[in-house]
Amino acid sequence: MSNTEGGGLQRIRNALSCRQVLNLLTMLGFMLNYALRVNLTIAIVDMVRPNVTETNSTSVVNGTNSTSSDSLSPDGVDVYEERFPWDSYQTNFVLGCFFWGYILTELPGGRLAELIGGRRVFGHSMLWASLLTLITPLAAHINYVVLIIVRVVLGFMLGASWPAIHPVAAVWIPPMERSKFMSNMMASSLGAAITMPVCGYLISVAGWASVFYLTGAVGLLWSICWFTFVYETPATHPRISAEERREIEEAIGTSTSKKRPSHVPWGDLLCSPAVWAIIICHGLAVFGFFTVVNQLPTFMSQILHFKIKENGLFSSLPYLGKYLMAVASSYLADYLRQKGTLGTTATRKVFTAFALVIPGLLMIVQVYLGYDATWSVTIFSLALFFHGAVTAGYLGNGLDIAPNFSGTIFGLANTLSSFGGFLSTWMVGALTYHDKSFHQWQIVFWILAATYIAGALVFVAIGSGELQPWNNPPERKKISDVTQEEGVPLKNEK
Repeated sequence: MSNTEGGGLQRIRNALSCRQVLNLLTMLGFMLNYALRVNLTIAIVDMVRPNVTETNSTSVVNGTNSTSSDSLSPDGVDVYEERFPWDSYQTNFVLGCFFWGYILTELPGGRLAELIGGRRVFGHSMLWASLLTLITPLAAHINYVVLIIVRVVLGFMLGASWPAIHPVAAVWIPPMERSKFMSNMMASSLGAAITMPVCGYLISVAGWASVFYLTGAVGLLWSICWFTFVYETPATHPRISAEERREIEEAIGTSTSKKRPSHVPWGDLLCSPAVWAIIICHGLAVFGFFTVVNQLPTFMSQILHFKIKENGLFSSLPYLGKYLMAVASSYLADYLRQKGTLGTTATRKVFTAFALVIPGLLMIVQVYLGYDATWSVTIFSLALFFHGAVTAGYLGNGLDIAPNFSGTIFGLANTLSSFGGFLSTWMVGALTYHDKSFHQWQIVFWILAATYIAGALVFVAIGSGELQPWNNPPERKKISDVTQEEGVPLKNEK
């Protein structure tokens, strides 16, 4: 490398602090996390044979694409690849089977990140998920069952990613900055917002398989950057300045253990109302969100009759709004806490109620006005816009009450929400299998309204922002034969 190139690289490295690099790669990581997940929700609209061809399945199977209905989809998109004769149940089964694997690694992933470090768990989760995304088109062409297996394993890999980021925040992010850092998780919505229109365009010009190749390749590139520039703790980072390290260590203090606790105080944790407030609230809130994520493209195609490019564009609007609200509310929450205007408990409850009650009320409005395309897009956009405020509410609350076990707590919460994700796809499939009318979708919207509002009520009633006494349990035995990176003294530099 020349001196000029080396100097340019050094200037870039000096321009960004280690926390800024971590924030940037975390934001991009969660963008890709959802891109790897939702690419199928838009691609499946073009992967499945339209109803008009199902009535003439013999000619399609034998055939030969001899009619215009076989060469064009109902959305007016040229068919470049094989389309599959899946009915509503099979389509929703493919969408929902992701959660079979996802649910298995939520809790183990969070605990594993507490033990070996979130950087490893989050990075490997994304790396292997990217590779699986690249082979998804091949799996679909081989067999329906093979595609299901790939989606289950994809869920297995991505299931560990969300709880793994909490232990990263526990050792890298000062308490008064954690709401802002948690807003990076909502970059998943920004990823969905970008993925939807990009997928729609790629499908129209290169076929549905292209969306899997693109998202998988970008995921591999991100994985290389993550393992190159991110380290487990400030103490192990070779580039961190003494000032930045000291600032982080002094702000975190003793709330996060210098050594990773060797066991989880399960009795205290499972008997804590504050923990159950997070688990129940997250489960109910994410049930609503997953229903929208997985079913919004289908609703727009079946009920609003959008073309594929419009489908991708308008499906992306709610996600973009959600990310903007996540960032704005997180900065506001941290500001209010720093100024002493609101305590941590009050902040979490106010923003959680705001983020869930308003979307619940908007789903009621959707029941009556959702048959109109303009109203429907507006309502969905507003509902997910306000829902973004959960980053300032319950989403990072585990770091408030027990940073040493924040990965375990979020793993428990996401396990329940994963059940909700699979249940939501089954629910929509069952309600719309025989009758795809707007009346059936009204039932879906009523269910969403009830779950959103119930989640807010539970958290307001029993949630807390206070550090729990069981956050630092006494060690059962000394761990002398394991090198622990968090065990490096955080304040050993003069």
